[in-house]
Amino acid sequence: MKRLLPRTLRSQLTAGLVALLALVCVAVGVTTVVALDGFLVRRLDQQLAASAGRFAVSLEHEARPDADNRPDTRGQSEGTFGARLLRGTPTQAAVVRRQTDATVLLTATDRRALAGLPTDGTGHGICLSALGRYRVNAVVGDDGDVLITGLPLHPVEETVHRLEAVETAVFGGALVVTGVLGALWVRLSLRPLRRVTATAASVAELPLASGEVAMPAPVPVADPRTEVGQVGTALNRLLGHVGNALERRQASEERLRHFAADASHELRTPVANVRGHAELALRHKGPVPGEVRRALDRIQSESERMSRLVDDLLLLARIDAGRALERKPVDLTRLVLDATDDARAAGPDHRWLLDLPQTAVTVAGDEHRLHQVIGNLLANARTHTPAGTEVTVQLVSGEQGTRLTVSDDGPGIPEELRPEVFGRFVRADHSRSRTAGSTGLGLAIVQAVVIAHGGTVTVTSRPGGTTFEVTFPPDPSDAG
Repeated sequence: MKRLLPRTLRSQLTAGLVALLALVCVAVGVTTVVALDGFLVRRLDQQLAASAGRFAVSLEHEARPDADNRPDTRGQSEGTFGARLLRGTPTQAAVVRRQTDATVLLTATDRRALAGLPTDGTGHGICLSALGRYRVNAVVGDDGDVLITGLPLHPVEETVHRLEAVETAVFGGALVVTGVLGALWVRLSLRPLRRVTATAASVAELPLASGEVAMPAPVPVADPRTEVGQVGTALNRLLGHVGNALERRQASEERLRHFAADASHELRTPVANVRGHAELALRHKGPVPGEVRRALDRIQSESERMSRLVDDLLLLARIDAGRALERKPVDLTRLVLDATDDARAAGPDHRWLLDLPQTAVTVAGDEHRLHQVIGNLLANARTHTPAGTEVTVQLVSGEQGTRLTVSDDGPGIPEELRPEVFGRFVRADHSRSRTAGSTGLGLAIVQAVVIAHGGTVTVTSRPGGTTFEVTFPPDPSDAG
């Protein structure tokens, strides 16, 4: 039932207009038909009253010796019915046929209907088996009998039916014409609303989440006093607010991006100096107190971790700035093998499985960054799963591109963390501890590098399993 109802505003307005007109047509048609039927019936009653029952009176006296034994049909219209009842029983019944009369055979039902007529001289409807529907009146005769005179209702019914047919045709045509013209008028009236809808749809398709966004032009508003004009004005104000907010956000992101790039670049030298001095102090040949050696070891470890953090921040800043990565053929199979060997050495308590094709898989990209993507995914699986977890690396290549998946049977990613798993400085425990060595940038780098290569990365997780899937598009140079 819902599928049959109009859904668009244009169809609803058109359907409503046609429905209202149909109700008006029905009301007018019913009123005119009822009025015409009542008028014609009253005319019959007047004719019956004007005839003074001459035909029925001739039936009353047709048995007199001085009469010619024929009813008086003078001045009677064809189809006039007359009957005489004596003590409730019809004795005579005839109808005028072409200026003469014809006896009518009455059934038992007809006799009961005639006997039940009130003798008030007013018109009443009756249906005779042999003649059809009649309008009759009954009066008391001179001899105490009842004289009934009637006129057929067929002309009235025929006129009413003709009027019904004419009204049906006229009103039907009016509904069709009104529907077509109304649809065109509604369509023309809603053109500004369609422009508003088109503008809103174009804004909805814009990448508002990140990057610089060019907002569409404001919607032209012809008359702000109309409902459509008010909607257009409100949308223009909304677009203005959104555009200002996006410009401020973009400027803030640019400043933050420049700051991260500058800070990372400036920190590389002092961090390298700290590492160098720590290594030099540890190579000192003289006796070094144990507490000093432990402090130097911590300085060296933290400086190495800080160097990695600075390098990651600088990489993200360069990718955010649109710095193009190197594009050359890379043997992805060899990178998977090397990264898995490194992960196996770093996590010997995990089970590392490989599912690789028979032939080498080659993609176009930056070899160092792709190796970093695979290493970060394996490090993420090793860091956030307990000992004994099975990690499977699968590589598939086809016409649709290259797909790399890293799956584990660990506890899975918490549900509240999944939407922001690729965010920067996102950690599973949300703590500021550095004991695990995680900076919260590993998966953010994975996403940034994959997107820079034109690919996509997704994650699916549930208790008992997590899968990261990286897809690279096919290389156009390999089409042959």
